[in-house]
Amino acid sequence: MDTRNEIREFLTSRRAKITPEQAGLRTFGGNRRVPGLRREEVALLAGVSVDYYTRLERGNASGVSETVLAALARALQLDEAERDHLFDLARAAHPAPRARRRPGKQRVRPSVQRILHAITEAPAFVRNGRMDILAANRLGRAFYSQHFDGPHGPANSARFIFLDPRATDFYVDWEQVATDAVAILRSEAGRDPYDRGLSDLVGELSTRSEIFRTRWAAHNVRFHDTGVKSFHHPVVGDLTLTFETMELSADPGLMLFVYTAEVGSKSEEALNLLASWTATLDEVEQAGVTDEA
Repeated sequence: MDTRNEIREFLTSRRAKITPEQAGLRTFGGNRRVPGLRREEVALLAGVSVDYYTRLERGNASGVSETVLAALARALQLDEAERDHLFDLARAAHPAPRARRRPGKQRVRPSVQRILHAITEAPAFVRNGRMDILAANRLGRAFYSQHFDGPHGPANSARFIFLDPRATDFYVDWEQVATDAVAILRSEAGRDPYDRGLSDLVGELSTRSEIFRTRWAAHNVRFHDTGVKSFHHPVVGDLTLTFETMELSADPGLMLFVYTAEVGSKSEEALNLLASWTATLDEVEQAGVTDEA
């Protein structure tokens, strides 16, 4: 990905979102040709020269200090995820282009696999920044069964969301899920713009999904640490679950995701039913293997 272009479009898109009134600036009438702040207004708020800010917005962020970046974040009223993204883009700016890295084979360590298998009452899985699902416990694989049996390559949440027509039924609030997925990939692209696997995924989704392409152009970013999602599972029906994420500190870039249901809720009943259904299938499958032996 072109880091200079990413910086330019991100700063331009954030500037367009802030009105002079929101920034505490007085205006004196007249038609404004820009939807948000002008460059000179951002420069004033950040305490830098117009020429310097213009250079930054054109993508030339080499050597920019953290003090200036923090001032820009305040001027543009960036949230925490947007602020981190700006810093990531600035760190990636370098006069000598780096070659894109081939996507390495990420492996889930046996001890992490054991943790997954020890979680028996909640869907759990390990995911990387590209939203590849690298491992799951039994209930997680049953819960995300459509992610794993799709025709579009390795299990990947973004690929399922935008390329599999079943996704709009599975995710009750599909529009929000789609928006969040793009923002997650945008954040990852800022952290590692030379990840070839991520670039290939973005290229695939941009080519095959106009909805993804439109959302990608918005340059929105977000954290995905905790929250509540509603689902319609093809076997057990509607569920509302809370998700929590935990970084695997020994495995940079990998996250453990766990879904839980409120105690005594219909969603908990549905998860228990899914666990029983999965166990029954395993028993039938095991019996078939024994008979063949």
